[in-house]
Amino acid sequence: MGLFGFLGGKKTSVGLDIGSGIIKLVVVDHGGSEPELTKVATTEVAADAIVEGEVMDPGLVSEAIRGLFEAAGVKRKSVVTAVGGRDVIVKKIQMDRMKEADAREVIRWEAEQHVPFDMANVELDFQILDPDAEGLQMNVLLVAAKRELVESRVGLLGEAGLDPSIIDVDAFAIHNAFELNHPDAMEGVVGLVNIGHEVTNVNILEDGVPVLTRDLSVGTRRFREDLQREKGLASEDAERVIQGSAQHPDLAGYVGARGEEIAVGVERAAAFLATASRNAGGLSRVYTTGGGARVPGLNDVLGARLRVPIELANPVQRLRVKDDVFETVPVDEVAPLLMLAVGLALRRAA
Repeated sequence: MGLFGFLGGKKTSVGLDIGSGIIKLVVVDHGGSEPELTKVATTEVAADAIVEGEVMDPGLVSEAIRGLFEAAGVKRKSVVTAVGGRDVIVKKIQMDRMKEADAREVIRWEAEQHVPFDMANVELDFQILDPDAEGLQMNVLLVAAKRELVESRVGLLGEAGLDPSIIDVDAFAIHNAFELNHPDAMEGVVGLVNIGHEVTNVNILEDGVPVLTRDLSVGTRRFREDLQREKGLASEDAERVIQGSAQHPDLAGYVGARGEEIAVGVERAAAFLATASRNAGGLSRVYTTGGGARVPGLNDVLGARLRVPIELANPVQRLRVKDDVFETVPVDEVAPLLMLAVGLALRRAA
């Protein structure tokens, strides 16, 4: 197992996205001339078994994962998964220019200046962003994750009978799928906003590199609870409204309020980048993904507040897809949920 792993040799990769509302499984075949999506499966997670990315009931979640693999007929036990949330930090830093091997020797000391965690209990990785540039300084993308978070994810998968060959970071995996499917978005400053069940992950890309990530405590669960609490809707009815399969006259008001929360988070992330990086321009466009990207009117609210074009990111726009993958579930309905899982499966597991 490698944190933020390595491209390895297996022909088939299984990406497993353990979300707070839905667990997503994606299989990608790397044996041909280009990757091919061969299987997609999802299962709902019991309420409050996972809260804001933290697994509260490992037994329930591991059982759900085992059931998902059995129902999907996936025999492979080696998987690619990811961690995220407040216990993961992604930060662009500058350090003295040196070879990668030398940088690996000093990266922990450098990280101490930027990471507010106990360095004795942190997993670190990094990438030199400008290896061929000249000058005394180099730009480095630093990634730090609390070891406890990584170990708990390994333990959860072990309980489900699985072996994590790679543990990635949510923001990188999402970017992995985004880069393949939206190569035209790899220039300038772009926002990639993954609106999940409980958490919205804001990624700011600068010339195709994820240089800033922020988590907001707002997701589709908040939209649903607004309708339940203030309009007396049953949970199932509220869910249908926010998915667009039913209508409610007051939905727009709640979408406007929650959309403002998300937009402010994107604005603050972009503003932080602008002050931290002299070369960064203004936000040019925003792509949304995740279950929340399907909420009627939300992209319009974000566009009005941010004053930039808003587009729905599609994890299968350029990815080859086996003919029968979306026979039982409409691709437009499930695709927004799959950006992270597809990004994971695009990694070749060792």
